Amino acid sequence: MKMTDTFLKPMHPEGYKFVAAFAVATLVLFALWDPLGWIGLGLTVWCYYFFRDPKRAVPLNAGLLVSPADGVVSLIGPAVPPEELGLGPDPMLRVSVFMSVFNCHVNRAPIAGTVTSVAYRKGLFLNASLDKASADNERNALAIEMADGRKIAVVQIAGLVARRIVCWTKPGDALRTGERFGLIRFGSRLDVYLPEGVAPQVALGQTMIAGETVLAEVGQPTPARAARME
Repeated sequence: MKMTDTFLKPMHPEGYKFVAAFAVATLVLFALWDPLGWIGLGLTVWCYYFFRDPKRAVPLNAGLLVSPADGVVSLIGPAVPPEELGLGPDPMLRVSVFMSVFNCHVNRAPIAGTVTSVAYRKGLFLNASLDKASADNERNALAIEMADGRKIAVVQIAGLVARRIVCWTKPGDALRTGERFGLIRFGSRLDVYLPEGVAPQVALGQTMIAGETVLAEVGQPTPARAARME
């Protein structure tokens, strides 16, 4: 790996127009007053890094369910999946990954399967780390059917700063584990609803890497993972 690869990451095309706008604004600020220009330059660099889209080493072992987002595990517990997906009224085990404005915001499929449903719902823009954000915030939900016929749900949730959810996946698409399916602009959260009998292999407060960190193992009687913070 080259030294420059550590700092220069590929950028998702969604970010081109935003970085261009920040760059133009920076030139204007430099023309007005140098200190403002340097602030604008810093914001332009931040915008570029927000839309970064680095390659990830996706595990190929069958049955591994990976994190759909970069961030921190903020919630683990039972919850009813979004009703618009038609997965029924029974609670499923939900794992939430909160993304700050400094995380990479490209979202990836947790596991290989066929997308059976994609449902967008308007809502509020509460702090995405709150439990009620799952029910009240703007969201886009996907149901993915795995090879064994069971389904998981992946939900993109807008946050306090986020103002647009992007999803280029549609019903009938076949996704590979770790494949990119969307992104959320400027701070948000991803919820994953696990099938019955599948225990999370992550803990509250754990840092996640989209497409790499193993979130759970499907088809194996693995107990939930315990951890301590130190």
